[in-house]
Order: sequence, then C-alpha cells, then structure tokens
Amino acid sequence: MKKAISFLLAGLIALSATACSAGSTTASTSGAPSQAASAGEQSNQKKIKIGVVQLVEHPALDAAYKGFVDGLKEAGYVDGQNITLDYQNAQGEQPNCQTIASKLVNDKSDLILAIATPAAQAVANATKDIPILVTAVTDPADAKLVASNTAPGGNVSGTSDLTPVDEQMKLLKQLIPTAKKVAMLYSSSESNSKFQVDIAKKSAAALGLETMDATVSNSNEIQQVVQSLVGKVDAIYTPTDNMIAAGMATVSMVAQPAKLPVIVGESGMVEKGGLATYGINYYDLGKITAAQAVKILKDGAKPADMPIEYSTNCDLTLNKDVAAKLGITIPQDLLDKAAAAGTSSK
Repeated sequence: MKKAISFLLAGLIALSATACSAGSTTASTSGAPSQAASAGEQSNQKKIKIGVVQLVEHPALDAAYKGFVDGLKEAGYVDGQNITLDYQNAQGEQPNCQTIASKLVNDKSDLILAIATPAAQAVANATKDIPILVTAVTDPADAKLVASNTAPGGNVSGTSDLTPVDEQMKLLKQLIPTAKKVAMLYSSSESNSKFQVDIAKKSAAALGLETMDATVSNSNEIQQVVQSLVGKVDAIYTPTDNMIAAGMATVSMVAQPAKLPVIVGESGMVEKGGLATYGINYYDLGKITAAQAVKILKDGAKPADMPIEYSTNCDLTLNKDVAAKLGITIPQDLLDKAAAAGTSSK
C-alpha cells in the first residue's frame, strides 16, 4: 500500500509540473529575471499573463502596441520566456471588445492592456480586480475610466494620447489662410473624439473660423459624409478618431479630387492622405505605458495610485505630395521645421 501511495504521489507531482510548463496555471506577478538568466532558469518560472485588446488596426494604435512590447522587452519581460502576451484585435467592433475583455478576465490575466477608448471601457466594465493599463485614450477621466487623471482610484491607469489640438487648428489656419468654414469629421460613438472636437471648436472660434459637425456612426458612412462636405466647407479637421484613422484612404479618395485639405490628429493619418498635423509619437506612448506595467509587475505598484501619463514629444508632419495635389504652398518655416524633425512625408 505504501508503495502504491508513493507511486500515486509521484505521478501527481509529474502531472502538476507538466501543467505548469504548458502555462495553464495562474501566472505569478514576480519581477522579471535578469537578462543574463539562462533559458533553463526562465523555463522553471511561471509566466506572467498579459492580455491585450486593441480596438482596430491602424498605424497609431499599432505603434502604441509595438512600443509597449519593446518597452517590456527592454525591461527584461520577453514574450515566450517569462511572459505570455495574448494579443486580440476587435476589428473596430465594440461587441468584439466586450467578448475579448471577458476572455482575458476569464483567462486570469495578471495585467490587461487596452488600446483605444472603446477597448478600455469594455475591459474596465469586465473586471474591477485585474490591473488595467490603457493607452491611446484621450481623457480617461472624461471616458469614466478613472476617478481623476491625477488620482485614478481604481484598477485602471495608463497613458493619454491627448494631442495639441490648439496647435493643429493654428496649423490649419496657417496652411489654408483663406479658410472660413471647417468641418469637424469624427465618429459619434467615440467619446475621445468628441472631447477633442470640443477643444477644436473653441480654438477655431478664436481664429475666426466657423465650424460644422460631420459625424459618422460606422465606417460605411465615411465616403458619403465626406462627399456631403464638398462645396460647403474650406477644410476638414479630424482628431485622433479610430474609425476615421482606419478609413483615411476613403477620406482622401473623396477629399483630394474636391481640393479639400484635411488636417488630422496624428502622423499615421498624414501618411494615409492627410495634409498635416502636430501629433504625438504613439510608439513612445507605448513605451511609457510599458514602464507603468513594469512598476506594477515588478514593484507591486497599484493603478489606483498611478497618475495618467502623457507624451510631451509632439512633431510637425507634412505630406508634400498632398499639398501639391491640392495646390497648397507650404510656408518655408514649416518645411524647415518638419525637415529638422525628420517627419516630412513624401
């Protein structure tokens, strides 16, 4: 009997070890091992589970995720070694965000990264216990994700992609000095966009510009809405709106032949046909978020006590090809500024 019990215990221990190596147990939140740690040492440690939900694919959000992954790697947290990254993309659909959020919670993630406001709201509604970091969210407090941006107070913190909207509107006036009426193109379902548009309207009024709303509720409406602006406005302004960013090719397809310049919220949108922007670097924003993750995973920091952080590095980006097609002459001082930053497009 004693021998039988010994064999049974040995079998259970072996089974348990196999399950751990397959990553089926809840991951530890201990700090990252030294970069010099051997593969054998790392394989004996439980992998930290980091779930990621990204609203949609477009250059800004993709760059934020890449910055996050690279920032973790620089701190010694490497996917497949001591962490497991479960990346999920919602393809721009809010119901998908909710489904993914539930999955990441049920999988007992040790930390969840939510990229863009709708994704962040879905995860925040799914758990009040797992630490959540958000990025590419314009104003987490306005989106009801935190009690305040300086003192979040719950399980959510992260980084804001608030851009210099006032500077963007001044740029519009500088590039299109004859403009009198500007359309505010954005998704009615994105609170971050409405927040930026409200700022833009105040700035436009101070510059003597009249504004009108041009909202879309889904990507299929973009072409029709932009077409409806032809002959009614002198320019279009669109903030860091995820739906419009993903559909910039459609915006450009209509706006350029109609000689409608589009001032945008971030550089990826310039590359897709926008005229210009003063925008933040989303890759850098992702790395700032990674540094916050390290504080949580390694030092035991709590999101409740971690203020929302911002990127202060903003660059001018110009699309000279688009300017030529629109017949717009870019002032030399702006060309010099973009050249110095290495952000002139084409």
